[in-house]
Amino acid sequence: MGAARVPFLDLAAAHRELAGEIETAVIDLLRSGHYILGPEVEAFEDEFAAAVGAGHCVGVGNGLDALRLVLEGWGIGPGDEVIVPVHTYIATWFAVSAVGARPVPVDVDETSWLIDPAAVEAAITSRTRAVVAVHLYGHPAPVERLMEIAARHGLKLLEDAAQAHGARIGGRAVGTLGDAAAWSFYPVKNLGAAGDAGAVTTNDAALAHRIKLARNQGSLTRSVHEIVGSNSRLDPIQAVILRVQLRALSRRNERRRAVADRYLRELAGTSLGLPSIGEGAEPVWHQFVVRHPRRDALRVALLGAGIETLIHYETPPHLQPAYAHLGFVAGSFPTSERLAREVLSLPIDPMLDDASVGLVVDALGRWATSAEGAP
Repeated sequence: MGAARVPFLDLAAAHRELAGEIETAVIDLLRSGHYILGPEVEAFEDEFAAAVGAGHCVGVGNGLDALRLVLEGWGIGPGDEVIVPVHTYIATWFAVSAVGARPVPVDVDETSWLIDPAAVEAAITSRTRAVVAVHLYGHPAPVERLMEIAARHGLKLLEDAAQAHGARIGGRAVGTLGDAAAWSFYPVKNLGAAGDAGAVTTNDAALAHRIKLARNQGSLTRSVHEIVGSNSRLDPIQAVILRVQLRALSRRNERRRAVADRYLRELAGTSLGLPSIGEGAEPVWHQFVVRHPRRDALRVALLGAGIETLIHYETPPHLQPAYAHLGFVAGSFPTSERLAREVLSLPIDPMLDDASVGLVVDALGRWATSAEGAP
């Protein structure tokens, strides 16, 4: 089979659109001699904090470290519990394990596919210290309800905003709704670097200060190490790329919304389960995910039509070998497990042209109304 007519994602095309600005910025950085932290990292931190509406932004090495450093900054560790959704990328869980705490999984809502506040409240124990709200696929989690629960029980709320750059709910940007937010700038994200990169946003000055220390081996002043730290600095070369990409984020998110609107409009009434948009939510469609009980057959059919897709995520964290020691078995979290069997992510690259979107819609429509795809 030849190359796909509709690739799932074309990062090279995204780079070409901004190549002049990015390559000039990188060359200027290389010529500057500032290769660790420095003015470009500080400039990106200021610009991203302003874009999010947060008081502080601290650039770190990757999204997993962003989650870990927040939990560590709150003093969460062995003996503590942190509530996490089951339907998420496993890094959400890894961050909890990395600080020595226990991830306590809860199922997601059947309609929104996001963490279920009722399940969160039911999972709280005397050892619970925090809740991680994942803005999955670029859809804002029900943060208002979660904040009410967290406040009532004296818990911290950490937003996992790795897939939600620019998303809003109730007119407010994600990344400012909980006590802190962790971001990933992995290349495939809506705001992507050219390698691993991440950040924390928060309005808590003390937390931001501690993370600045922790990311840089416990030090803000050469040869003075105030705490036991780690090495998780945002590279300046990624910072200069992110500064250029940030200026294009709103426009690219609007293109994602236009593609999503077309999918929602033209696939309505088919046998596909379509994503829902929560009240007051403005998703940024990091992924456009559909559901079907014959997901694998659908994926094969689309590939035969030259359309690439991906599955997010095939095996939930509680059924991964890494978490076998927690003792969960198939059937423990039925909604998330059903999603793992049924979800399929369609191309929603902002570089997609209208003709490519049309090919996806036509192929999906033919399959969903065929005998194979009929409900």
